[in-house]
Amino acid sequence: MCCMDTIDWLREYAPGFQVLSEAERDAYAEFLFLWSLFEAKALNEHGSARAIVASSARWARNGQLTTETFGHELAYFRNRYVEGGQFNHHFDHLHLRDNDAPLLVQRVLLGEDGAPENIAAAVLIIVYRFRNNLFHGLKWSYELQGQFENFMHSNKVLRRAIELHVEENSGA
Repeated sequence: MCCMDTIDWLREYAPGFQVLSEAERDAYAEFLFLWSLFEAKALNEHGSARAIVASSARWARNGQLTTETFGHELAYFRNRYVEGGQFNHHFDHLHLRDNDAPLLVQRVLLGEDGAPENIAAAVLIIVYRFRNNLFHGLKWSYELQGQFENFMHSNKVLRRAIELHVEENSGA
C-alpha cells in the first residue's frame, strides 16, 4: 500500500472514480491547474464573484470583450440550465450564494442581459461555482458522473480568461 500511486489509490477509495474515463480524469485535472492559474493571475489570488465581475468590467473597458468572446460556452450553459424560459434542476445544483451575483447570472442565462462584461462575468461565475462545488465536495455526492462536458467547457472559459489577462497586461 505504501507505494500505490494516486490514481490507483483513488480507484480504490474514491466513490465512482474507477468508472471515470481517462478523458474525464484529464478534464478534472486540467480544471484544477487552470483554475489555480486564473485565480492567481487574473483575480490576484482572491477568487470571488466580485473579483470576477471587476475583471470582466476591466476587460470590457479595455475593448477586449465582445458578445462572442464567451458565446459558445454561454450557449452551452443556457442549454444546460434553462428549459422553456425557466431554470431547471441543474441550475439549482450550482448552489449560487447571495454574494455570487445570482441575478446577473440569471439575467444573462435568460438572455435579458447581453452586455459583454456581464456575459463574461456570468460564465466565469458558473465556472467559479463548479470550482467551489468540486473543491468543497459537492461534486462527489454523485461521484463526478455527468460532469465531463461542464469541465470541458469550463476549461475553455478559463483558458480564454487567462488569455484576456495576459493580453491586458502585455498591451496587446
